[in-house]
Amino acid sequence: MSGGSDSYKNAGVDVQAGYEGVKLMRRHVERTNIPGVISEIGGFGGLFSLADYKNYENPVLVSGTDGVGTKIRVAQLMDKHDTVGIDCVAMCVNDIICSGAKPIFFLDYIAIGKNTPEKIASLVSGVAEGCVRAGCALLGGETAEHPGVMAADDYDLAGFAVGIADRFQMIDNGGMMSRIAPGDVVIALPSSGLHSNGFSLARKVLDVERDGVLNQFYPDLGCTLGEEILKPTEIYVKPVLNCLNAGVKIKGLSHITGGGFYENIPRCLPDGMTAKIKRDLIQTPVIFDILRKTGDIPEDDMYHVFNMGVGMALVVSQEDANKTTDILCQSNCDAYDIGEIVKGDEGVILC
Repeated sequence: MSGGSDSYKNAGVDVQAGYEGVKLMRRHVERTNIPGVISEIGGFGGLFSLADYKNYENPVLVSGTDGVGTKIRVAQLMDKHDTVGIDCVAMCVNDIICSGAKPIFFLDYIAIGKNTPEKIASLVSGVAEGCVRAGCALLGGETAEHPGVMAADDYDLAGFAVGIADRFQMIDNGGMMSRIAPGDVVIALPSSGLHSNGFSLARKVLDVERDGVLNQFYPDLGCTLGEEILKPTEIYVKPVLNCLNAGVKIKGLSHITGGGFYENIPRCLPDGMTAKIKRDLIQTPVIFDILRKTGDIPEDDMYHVFNMGVGMALVVSQEDANKTTDILCQSNCDAYDIGEIVKGDEGVILC
């Protein structure tokens, strides 16, 4: 009769595979080390020193957690696992940058049916790449093998980010101290495509489970359907921080995720203010046209579900608008105006 570890393996949990996974991911994690990291991967807790942040007069920690959603299924179908980690980081850090907080560290959680070290390392390589793009450390994480609960090839990925901001320099986003006023400009930060929202509808409309669908080449996309919809979510941390560091007074910032324009843009506005968005100014990628036509989806519904090419919406005064777009474009973010703030309680108007 086998010993304890063999019995555990017979039950579906391979401890040795877990150890091997940690070895393979170590080099990816080390890429993300920044000042403040004072622990190595493998400990019970990740340690981060705030000694280098003494210049914050009234420091506030800002946290966010999210996952990749059913985009994971497309990665599984394509057997390509090195980009969804970028999505996972993006979904968290793009939320906390909306407060003006600089991300400092990130932790991931991977639940998987069967621990394959190479697959785990591929997933973590994407997480590490996302952390590098966001300028934060991958401080730790957890890989949990779930035999009997998940199929062997199934996995899910979620994460948690922490950032830091000075309380009196934070973006108020519709709070009591909001400075948003009629005439302010709404600026679009372009998305890379679907990002990580609306995939339950997108997968159904595009019939991604059918053989060959994801490998179909679309001339208008310049790539296969699978390559297009697996494009990782843009990370907007560095462009936004560049604006703040240059003295731009960002009055509001919305991450356009689940709920599209109608749910997310109002989240950065105070009562009595509405964003008036001009549809014809929005630069919508081809993938959204393919979705709308294939699924016969009403255009208004598209704006309720998808980002439609706008990953973030940023509000500044008219005086700061040109400076803001210039800084964003210099940060490889081809931002452009899409509307203005008006009086009203509609939250957002698309016209």
